[in-house]
Amino acid sequence: MASDPGWDLYRSLLAVLVEGSLSGAARALDVAQPTVGRHIAALERSLGLSLFTRSQTGLRPTPAALELRAYAEAMESTAAALKRAAASQGAGVQGVVRVTTSDVIGVEVLPPIVAGLRERYPELTVELVLTNRVQDLLRGQADIAVRMVRPRQELLVARRIGQIEVGLHASRRYLAGYGMPRTVAELKRHALIGFDQATPFIRSASRSLPELHRDLFSMRTDSDLAQLALIRAGAGIGMCQIPIAKRSDDLVRLLARQISLQMETWITMHEDLRRSLRCRVTFDALVAGLQRHVAY
Repeated sequence: MASDPGWDLYRSLLAVLVEGSLSGAARALDVAQPTVGRHIAALERSLGLSLFTRSQTGLRPTPAALELRAYAEAMESTAAALKRAAASQGAGVQGVVRVTTSDVIGVEVLPPIVAGLRERYPELTVELVLTNRVQDLLRGQADIAVRMVRPRQELLVARRIGQIEVGLHASRRYLAGYGMPRTVAELKRHALIGFDQATPFIRSASRSLPELHRDLFSMRTDSDLAQLALIRAGAGIGMCQIPIAKRSDDLVRLLARQISLQMETWITMHEDLRRSLRCRVTFDALVAGLQRHVAY
């Protein structure tokens, strides 16, 4: 290796891998395209490797580039975590805390919790990452995670919030037009809303609810928010968190005795962040707010 490549070179590599072209990477990084090209060339010289080949569809990564991607992503997460920590130095609660959670929790549950937190600590900046993909706290992709599964990684501080019940719901408008199913078998005559691609949680839940399988769904989406929107719009029958459904008189729970799921809910952060005031107060606020949601 001719020299030790700087982070800027790896950042350009990652951007080209994600965007698929020099121009796309330049737009994502807000730099000139020739700059990205020079970074890739410098990285190839430094590593003594060929990282991309040109094809009709753009730049094609070599096996070496694909192997480097995970390490570049780890560097990106570490750099972002370092920047958050540096921006949070000083007296009092200030700086940036990055919270990851599912889209439904992030949209339907966390906003009033975050609003209350910001009222108490106006110097605090909260970044919400809404994804059903588990962000790696150990690699610094987020500071705090709200998860629907028990964390298995070591070096994490974990607090169990409780179980959120999920049940089958429909709007009163839908039921007025199509009637209320009285048995699980009658669901086959209704418009059902469900998943497209099965996740580990869905596969686990399907074992206890074999009646609700993909082939029965008239509308399929892997976005829980989209499923909830379809239920509220009167498009059909789907699964919804009980505490969320209780907020609206328009949503009616169906077949409560036959169809019920329990989602374990946890809040976690890296144990090293316990010494961070900004993370500690955010962690505590999320615990209190989600406990209220579970008990609703």
